[in-house]
Amino acid sequence: MIFTGEVEAKAWLKSLPECDALAFERLEMLVRLLREENSRQNLVSVASMDQVWVRHIADSAQLLAFVPRETASPWLDLGTGAGFPGLVIAALRLDARIVMTESRPRRTDWLESTRAALALDKSEIFCGRIEALPTAPFRVISARAFAPLGKLLDLSARFSTDDTTWLLPKGRSAAQELQDLKGWQHMFHVEHSLSDAAAGVIVGRLLSQKAPKKGKSRDSRGDR
Repeated sequence: MIFTGEVEAKAWLKSLPECDALAFERLEMLVRLLREENSRQNLVSVASMDQVWVRHIADSAQLLAFVPRETASPWLDLGTGAGFPGLVIAALRLDARIVMTESRPRRTDWLESTRAALALDKSEIFCGRIEALPTAPFRVISARAFAPLGKLLDLSARFSTDDTTWLLPKGRSAAQELQDLKGWQHMFHVEHSLSDAAAGVIVGRLLSQKAPKKGKSRDSRGDR
């Protein structure tokens, strides 16, 4: 299915096992806080706010379908930006530890205040570049419109194990980015997005880590 509008997206969200009445209230609060802050800083495009439940909330929540409930924590969301998908996943899964990274201090200030307002006590906001995040294994790694696939793996493969599920919404470039990926052994494939008929989500596991090029350390690379 592809969502045709806000009403359908909300109905789909309410049908999720993770979305009880309290979870939906948290999502509604997230949307209100996003609208308020978007008038002060450009968290998301103004045009996308007309379809916020499709473009941002349901688009983020659809990732839960690819992760068994018992393996969804800890979850690392890279370059979370306005909190997508990280805040949405955290709002639906209070029991899961969600670590969201964002390098822009003004955004991380808003993310932290929103995390507190939604009482997402197990979630964490990391303010800084990915290189500064201590290496640790995560069961899920997500990144939405963060970096091209090859660069993304260069930056974040150190957080992956054989059991890590990668969830990478890539819009219309998903199939092409996966086709262009070189130097990595993986079990990635593209799933169709529920929010955009032309968009895709790269899903799967990384089977090996590519050795850094001579003269370059992995930590010297930028995250933008």
